[in-house]
Amino acid sequence: MLVVGEASGDMHGASLVKALLKRDPNLTFFGVAGDQLQRTCFETLFTVSKLTGMGLLELAGNIKNIIAAYRLLRRTLRTRRPSLLILIDFPEFNLRLARLAKKLGVPVLYYVSPQVWAWRRGRIREIAQVVDKMAVVFPFEVEFYERHHVPVEFVGHPLLDVVRVSQKRESILGQLGLDKERPVIALLPGSRRKEIAYHLPIMVAAATELKRVAQTQFFCVRASTLDRAELQKELDRAGFVIPIVEGGRYNAVNAADLVWAASGTATLETALLEKPMIVVYRVSWLTYWLARLLVKIKYIGIANIIAGRRIVPELVQSDLSPKRLVQESQAILNDHDARRTMIANLRVLREQLGAPGAANRVAELAVSLMAPVKA
Repeated sequence: MLVVGEASGDMHGASLVKALLKRDPNLTFFGVAGDQLQRTCFETLFTVSKLTGMGLLELAGNIKNIIAAYRLLRRTLRTRRPSLLILIDFPEFNLRLARLAKKLGVPVLYYVSPQVWAWRRGRIREIAQVVDKMAVVFPFEVEFYERHHVPVEFVGHPLLDVVRVSQKRESILGQLGLDKERPVIALLPGSRRKEIAYHLPIMVAAATELKRVAQTQFFCVRASTLDRAELQKELDRAGFVIPIVEGGRYNAVNAADLVWAASGTATLETALLEKPMIVVYRVSWLTYWLARLLVKIKYIGIANIIAGRRIVPELVQSDLSPKRLVQESQAILNDHDARRTMIANLRVLREQLGAPGAANRVAELAVSLMAPVKA
């Protein structure tokens, strides 16, 4: 049984299923899936698109789906007793399932750690009680878990296997109808509907201004969890065409001169492509206020967290405005020395994330934990 809670987890889960099937083609898989897991031999009990939420207040708005999913998965755990429960991120939901699995004697492998090192560190005690193995993707997480006596293994980051470029910039820009001689900015507003509501109007307003003063061009990358029509409706407010990229997003992002990325997996993907970026994030003010009380780290962008310093700009909450986004963008596009320094720092970060092959290493851990199927 495998449970994911967002688009990035869906991608990592699909890679893991494929790696496990190479070891044992007779394995069966079921649980919560997105588009990519559904393209494998996965029995989908609930879809990721019905679970996605963001922040404490926004999550409450989706509570009916969350409760329905939990009840279904709880019942399934009890009746089908899988040989292994694999959980990918999504801690508020997944740790409840882990607790039940522990009572049922089903081993639990947690892949992609909850950010307990950033906030709600008290959860580490629960993790130690209900998780049999933690497969972490950032090297600094190992020491944290070992200090709290949680079995842990650094498997490298799964994005190292998938963030690849196969087409040249000129080819991509030609397909998008963009001029290779003019600066190009990629919009990555997020993978959740609320993220689009908070980020995209500001991005569109900033894009309108930059196009006016610098003839800058733009495209927007659609996450698989987003409705294209809703995304298009917001982009149309720009008054000029902003193409939507749906496939080959790494080729597309690599063709950009700058990326505006909502905090999350997209910022790490952008970092691995060594692309200058501005990290943006907004939530409701109540969620932000609660986060300020709970979060124990200085940065929100994973590139800055790993580096331990500000190597890319972050515009969070009230700092995120069209004016600030335009100012930060002009500084990066016009200052070639600052741009080169940012790229060099991102290259160092990539080297810190280990070697490709995370899915294979997690598959080996899964096989070692697999319990005999109960009659």
